[in-house]
Amino acid sequence: MTELVEVAHLTVDFPGAVRAVDGLSFTLAPGRALGLVGESGSGKSTVAGALLGLHRGTGARISGTVRVAGTDVQTADARELRRLRGGVAAMVFQDPLSSLDPYYAIGDQIAEVHRVHTDASRKAARARAVEVLDRVGIPDAARRARSRPHEFSGGMRQRALIAMALACEPRLLIADEPTTALDVTVQAQILDLLHGLRTETGMGLLLVTHDVGVAAESVDDILVMRSGAAVERGPVRDILATPSQPYTKALLAAVPRLDGPRAGNGAARHKGEPLLEAVGLRREFGRGKDRVVAVDGVSLGVHAGQTLGIVGESGSGKTTLGRMLVRLLDPSAGQLRYEGAEIGSLPEKALRARRRELQMVFQDPVSSLNPRRSVGESVADPLRAAGVRDEQRIRRRVQEALERVGLDPDRHAGYPHEFSGGQRQRVGIARALVAEPKLIVCDEPVSALDVTTQAQVMQLLRQLQDELGLALVFIAHDLAVVRGISDRVAVMRHGRVVEQGGVDEVYGSPQDPYTKQLLAAVPALDPELARVRRSARREPAAV
Repeated sequence: MTELVEVAHLTVDFPGAVRAVDGLSFTLAPGRALGLVGESGSGKSTVAGALLGLHRGTGARISGTVRVAGTDVQTADARELRRLRGGVAAMVFQDPLSSLDPYYAIGDQIAEVHRVHTDASRKAARARAVEVLDRVGIPDAARRARSRPHEFSGGMRQRALIAMALACEPRLLIADEPTTALDVTVQAQILDLLHGLRTETGMGLLLVTHDVGVAAESVDDILVMRSGAAVERGPVRDILATPSQPYTKALLAAVPRLDGPRAGNGAARHKGEPLLEAVGLRREFGRGKDRVVAVDGVSLGVHAGQTLGIVGESGSGKTTLGRMLVRLLDPSAGQLRYEGAEIGSLPEKALRARRRELQMVFQDPVSSLNPRRSVGESVADPLRAAGVRDEQRIRRRVQEALERVGLDPDRHAGYPHEFSGGQRQRVGIARALVAEPKLIVCDEPVSALDVTTQAQVMQLLRQLQDELGLALVFIAHDLAVVRGISDRVAVMRHGRVVEQGGVDEVYGSPQDPYTKQLLAAVPALDPELARVRRSARREPAAV
């Protein structure tokens, strides 16, 4: 056997006549890394699951051949599958929070995996758990092995999942979207970790991702998928430099880049008083020794027709600041001025007249839309809150808002689960627009979307801003996305703004070391540049 993975004519049909994979063939040699790249619904995760036989017994109809390290996954019995899973091939799943049991310590969960696939004693398995946690960069691994998942940050939970996968020293690591929704610095650390483990152990890597930039930094070859089939495969340098298929070209064109074009449509409208201005805003949570300062003395402003980007890592205070700007949270101190008038200390009754002019698009449209209510009812909420009682008028305004964001107005009676991720985000934008606001705060509106869907939502926001003269506050951890839509940018860390200014100024000549660190962590579509950056980065202790 010369190939670690051999997939030939794989077809997977799920109940309901859904063909997830359609005649896919590829191979992966030992020690090599292959990226499966494509949009949501392209079949990437289904392929990853098929390599471990995870679709067997689910009602799926599977045809074709899948071999991993010589084992025919389709015909292997339960004992052979157990030997394969964990011992030969291991998988890092997309969401570490749902993949880890919240009731058990991290170390115990890793030790359990090790004992299932080996004859190790409890003591040896616990020691192995500490060893692999230390190997993936968890500080004070012996102590942190006793921690539960909620006590780890997002990056640390992802490291813990990788440690669990490494417990039995697999020859193949399958990583399913391991960096989705992580900050750029944490993402860079996870990718550096995977690269280092490959170099150290010689294991093969199958990386599933919708982010072409992540694949560029991590793999030797790329396989582009669409609708369950292969579109194009080749060395990562060739695919990125000279893609041959229109779909691959479209995928690459949608990737936001630090050197790409940007909108900048409000740069000239900075004269006069800002539409919204924060002066020394502060927000505290808790009391006494439990007090946490989430936002600490932030001052910034945004003009009509302008986009202010706010970037920073998780925990930097971005979302708390965004909620204060629309008075969903009250400031603990400082001033908030809207059209020159102080609104930060206004009581709710006096503020109500301003509510419809200040709206917010929330990060997760799944959790911000009530699954038991139609999208039309959710979109109508700002109108009802503003006192509109005419049902015909409400229905007309809701349909107009849905149509304005590119959705079929007749789908107003549909429920959130009937819409795709990108469509749900459009519903969230429609809800913000229906009250005809002057300013919208967008909190991570594209963080978990495919690059093509992300590009569509960004284009929609720019179009709406041009048509309606909206001011936007765009909160994100992706610096390339923020650059593509913003006129000015503020960089936050530990609740404070460490740098702010025009986009060209901040991105072209950053002054603060933290800004430079964030920019250096943005994935590059040039594999050689990615290699240089990786060698220049120093691995932090943990995230």
